[in-house]
Amino acid sequence: MQQKFPTMILKGLILLPNQEVKIELNNELSKSVTMLANTEYNRHLLVITPKNLVEETPEVSDLPEVGVIGKIKSRIELPNGNVRVTIKGLERVRILEFSNNINNNDILEANVTKIDLPEFDEVEKKANIKKLVELVTEYVSASSHISNSIINHIKTIDNLERLTDSICAFLPISFNKKLEYIEEINALYRAKSLLKDIKIELEVLKLEEEIETELAESLEKNQKEFILKEKVRIIEKELGLDNSNSENEYINKLDKLNLNKSSHNKVLNEIKKLSYTSDISPENAMIKNYLDWILNLPWNKSSFENNNIEDIKEKLEKNHYGLHDVKDRILEYVALKNNNNDIKSPIICLVGPPGVGKTSIAKSIANALNRKFYKISVGGLNDSSELIGHRRTYMGSIPGKIIQGLRKCESKNPVFLIDEIDKITINHKDDPTGVLLDILDKEQNNEFIDNYIEEPFDLSRVFFILTANSIDGIPSALKDRLEIIELSSYTDIEKIDIANRYLIPKILEENKIDTKIITMSDDMLAFLIEAYTKEAGVRELYRALEKVIRKLVVLGRINDRTKISKVRLKDYLGIPKYLKLENKKHEYTGRVNGLGVTPFGGVVMPIETCIFEGKGNFTITGMLGKTMEESTKVSLSYIKSNLKKFKIDDFFFNIKDLHIHFLEGAIKKDGPSSGLAVITSILSLISGKKIPNNIAFTGEISLNGEVLKVGGIKEKIIGAYKNNIKTIYMPLANELDLEEIPEEIKEKLEIKLIKNFIEIYDELF
Repeated sequence: MQQKFPTMILKGLILLPNQEVKIELNNELSKSVTMLANTEYNRHLLVITPKNLVEETPEVSDLPEVGVIGKIKSRIELPNGNVRVTIKGLERVRILEFSNNINNNDILEANVTKIDLPEFDEVEKKANIKKLVELVTEYVSASSHISNSIINHIKTIDNLERLTDSICAFLPISFNKKLEYIEEINALYRAKSLLKDIKIELEVLKLEEEIETELAESLEKNQKEFILKEKVRIIEKELGLDNSNSENEYINKLDKLNLNKSSHNKVLNEIKKLSYTSDISPENAMIKNYLDWILNLPWNKSSFENNNIEDIKEKLEKNHYGLHDVKDRILEYVALKNNNNDIKSPIICLVGPPGVGKTSIAKSIANALNRKFYKISVGGLNDSSELIGHRRTYMGSIPGKIIQGLRKCESKNPVFLIDEIDKITINHKDDPTGVLLDILDKEQNNEFIDNYIEEPFDLSRVFFILTANSIDGIPSALKDRLEIIELSSYTDIEKIDIANRYLIPKILEENKIDTKIITMSDDMLAFLIEAYTKEAGVRELYRALEKVIRKLVVLGRINDRTKISKVRLKDYLGIPKYLKLENKKHEYTGRVNGLGVTPFGGVVMPIETCIFEGKGNFTITGMLGKTMEESTKVSLSYIKSNLKKFKIDDFFFNIKDLHIHFLEGAIKKDGPSSGLAVITSILSLISGKKIPNNIAFTGEISLNGEVLKVGGIKEKIIGAYKNNIKTIYMPLANELDLEEIPEEIKEKLEIKLIKNFIEIYDELF
């Protein structure tokens, strides 16, 4: 007779007939199976265990042909969302086929049939029962981790089926072996196999006992040796023959450090503990490693700091173009420190696109101040122990990166660069931000405690410089304690100057080429920058110039007077990679240029709109953030509230569907500054007015059409200039931001300051 049951697949756990198991389920599918068994199958279900534990979702062909029918004795839903069930195994059944549940396709059901058990010779059965009880009794008596109550239990069983299953349940045999016992329906065969396995386990127990005896004797011998060595050491000390001076060396080092009383006593106790510890003890190596770290830290050792303002200024100018805000802040700090030597150094955070010189200026600052330099990258860091070390109780533990950096610098006043602070990882397990607050906060970092060192170290004299690509990615708790200096993109003119003054001489010097025999015109550099690079900084430019020099060397074209022309540039770098936008109208209406800021600088982001027959639905695409989506909705609401002003039919948006798409959909976009561009795009499509490709817009829009202030103006204008934009519409509220724009850019752009969108409408439409 066939029956159908819902199937529960248990990995790594086996249910035998007449055995009870308690399971805590956190898998939704398993919860559903137990619920189905409760409601529709009188709390019965089929329990099977696949042989392959590695396979996450086993195929039906991998499942066994024999399973155990179980009955749910209790099912409790826990406060944490898990379900605790108690299942009792009833009997083995043969599985005929599997199928999916009609109502829930994820639940597996099985058609099963009862197994006809073979008849045994009564004498042979009783003989096996007697031998099994005898061997189990011997095994339990020899084993220290199995309760004697099991013996009383099995002595009451006179059924070979039940006896073999009961023994299988507690016998410490392998997982695969237990699977074989599940699938073996002949109890006599199971009994014979169990007799063999119990014999093996008895031999293993005897062998383990012998090993433990030998180990105990060995430990006794080692302990005896230790006591004798200690006696010899004391006798030698009394006779003045003690050659061991490591303890004295540690104490001499400790005295030179001039630590506070508490820390001094702590280290002294560790030194004394070392003298009592055996050389072969693992603790001996741990104490030595700890003393090596703590006694070699620069507790009172500092670099002699350069305080000559003119010399510092000259060194900073020599290595870096521009970056005046950073240089001025360093000079201000030095000037104030000359007046008050106890003044604390600022915690500077340099924010800007890749390649503008954040890391290299930090190295230059360390060099100019005559301080040691150490870099710590926290990009992707999600474990605060990386910064503050691990407890000494863990084997192989070491101090965190802060203490490691101090020891490497051998100075307590280095420059520490904490790189990529905006890419630090915060999750539910750990938040490194809190640790960074302790490290950076001037009010508490004079008593910084590393988990490994366990004693307070003064970080107040460390000059911390942080870097980030985007200010939005910096955790708010940290941002409040940082002095943020934004580094903007370089203009093409600035890049030409940087190439002539820094990059080309550096490349030629590295390759041992005379700087006087190679010349590159500004026109050639301008073309190289325009056609072969697209970046805010100069890394790509540096690589392109390196490639040009390499090609010249390989082709043997370097002579007494080598001039690299714009025409020959294609021979060295290949065809141009980037082309500027053409100054003409778009070929279709509804396309408008918006301006945005990415971690790589300012960019032009085209926006497209299309309208089609529909029911007034509104769609936005282009990988947008929540703020930008809301800004787009505000723009549409502004148009709908001013239909007559914009000469649009009253029912237009009731019978049309609107789709706005921000191009370059792989780039995440967010912020409110797209409002002006979105309104212009929609009105361009409705009115049939094409907007020239050399016009761009930035500005947040309100529901009454007011154009509100936005951020990143300098980056946006530089990005627009690089993409051949000629006219920019931006908020009047950002007028003061124009003072930061280089004059050579402002001269080539027409920047129109707008207070209300109606001004754009009157001018363009």
